[in-house]
Amino acid sequence: MSNLFRAALARQNEDRPPVWLMRQAGRYHNHYRRIRERHSFVDLCKQPQIAAEVTMGPIAEFDFDAAILFSDLLFPLEAMGMPLDYTPGPTLGWHLDSTDDLTRLRHVEGTDGLAFQAQALRAIRTRLPSTKGLIGFVGGPLTLFYYAVEGSHQGELARARAGLTDGRYAGFCERLIPLLARNMASQWSADIDCLAVLDTCAGELSPQEFAAHVVPRLAATLAEFQRLCPDGKVLYYSKGTDARHWRQLRKLPLAGIGIDWRTPVADALAEFGDQWAIQGNFDPQSLLLPETDFLSAADAFFAPLVRLPRSQRRGWICGLGHGVLPPTPERHVQLFVDIQRELFS
Repeated sequence: MSNLFRAALARQNEDRPPVWLMRQAGRYHNHYRRIRERHSFVDLCKQPQIAAEVTMGPIAEFDFDAAILFSDLLFPLEAMGMPLDYTPGPTLGWHLDSTDDLTRLRHVEGTDGLAFQAQALRAIRTRLPSTKGLIGFVGGPLTLFYYAVEGSHQGELARARAGLTDGRYAGFCERLIPLLARNMASQWSADIDCLAVLDTCAGELSPQEFAAHVVPRLAATLAEFQRLCPDGKVLYYSKGTDARHWRQLRKLPLAGIGIDWRTPVADALAEFGDQWAIQGNFDPQSLLLPETDFLSAADAFFAPLVRLPRSQRRGWICGLGHGVLPPTPERHVQLFVDIQRELFS
């Protein structure tokens, strides 16, 4: 069997579309919970062999077509000098409340404080069958800035929005982007198939704001990554965005985009499938429904994609519009994978 994920990312797949889920290793899964009983969340992320074990759990149980590194996107903030704890959610020791706080950020040499991610990916690669894709990831500059200011992605986020134009965002990105690109390069060196840039806060911005604040910083990150890794492949996921935002990305060197559940996959493929692979986008809330309702939602999701000619769904990577939610029944995850395979094999 060929590597379905790699073929779809290159928009060269004719067989069944690959399937994997964001947060496929997580609190919904018994395998994860058993490991979590014995280790702290930080150990799960920072001890490469444990991170590899967590990552491989859902591959073994659900036979997903790709594995994604188990880690957290906030570790670059810790590397830059912002104390980070998990109690159980992430808590930063201080926030970027003013431009004066930019002086507290550390200029990081190499990938100091982040090497454990590439080490974990190497450990995963040794265990992962060659037919499975392997994905590393980083947070997008905007999302990391929002967390650096607000400490979370909740509430009105007014302080972070103000920081976009008062000098904090520019100063933050000046320090962050070189580190982010080096970390991407470090992960790419672990023989992965793709880097995902996860920008979950991007949908807080209008298309015009997205063009002004997200696209230039993302472009700078990708340019530096390409300088370090000319053959590197990147998939950009943004939550809460739509075609008006994605059109702003046309000139960037992306292999694919990940979309949330608000836009039909067939529509995204029709407009953007000539340029990018499209990752997504079943609503993760639908996995929480009673089984009969979940199956109806799955049928409604897959039906228009089944009707597409194979040539028109080339480049589709099947998944969710965001991460698997903690209360999700494992049975529904298995059913989702089984239905996808039955319909498209």
